[in-house]
Amino acid sequence: MNKSSILMVDDEAEIIKLMSLYLKNEGYRLLQASNGLEALDILQAQQVDLIVLDLMMPKMDGLEACMKIRETNHIPIIMLSAKSQDIDKISGLSVGADDYVTKPFNPLELVARIKSQLRRVNRFGAAPANANEIQIDNVVVNIASHTVTVDQREVKLTPREFALLRLLAVNRGVVPSMDRIYEEVWNEPFMESKNSVMVHIRKLREKIETNPREPRIIKTVWGIGYKIETF
Repeated sequence: MNKSSILMVDDEAEIIKLMSLYLKNEGYRLLQASNGLEALDILQAQQVDLIVLDLMMPKMDGLEACMKIRETNHIPIIMLSAKSQDIDKISGLSVGADDYVTKPFNPLELVARIKSQLRRVNRFGAAPANANEIQIDNVVVNIASHTVTVDQREVKLTPREFALLRLLAVNRGVVPSMDRIYEEVWNEPFMESKNSVMVHIRKLREKIETNPREPRIIKTVWGIGYKIETF
């Protein structure tokens, strides 16, 4: 049986009741909270492996709760919301969410996304709780604030570019494959999407490398994928 603990944070009791059936059927341990404040209390007291966090809640909404969690914790977070506009998704991902699911949703899809995020952690490992900043030569990646500086000058990355850099930075020395990079950053099956990864790597190099034509930070491992060396 799967012993991972899933924290469902939603003020709609019916959603928690519905998901409890699916999650318990998969062997997960379910924890419940109706707002962000309750979620923070549970995180302090119990082991949690993944959070499904509703966006609109009383007392403390999902965005604020996500930012608070990201100050000290890098547990996978899936944002759940009835808001489906791109700007809402970008807001959720920008404050630290790993995935975004819109309501109404298929419970089986949410379970699949939960499994995907837990596989990512099991495969690559989670960042330590105090690893808010990762320094790679002259580049500093701040996981909590979603900011990147090069030679102490902040550079602007898109949410997807940041997610890509974060994945490589957290797993320095490891070579994530092209399909794994796509599945973790785009949160969907690979389906021969090498060009999308290559284009974003190129744009990322243009922003953080001193000489993008001869990259020092993001190395290509031919036939496999990309990696960041340990400096």
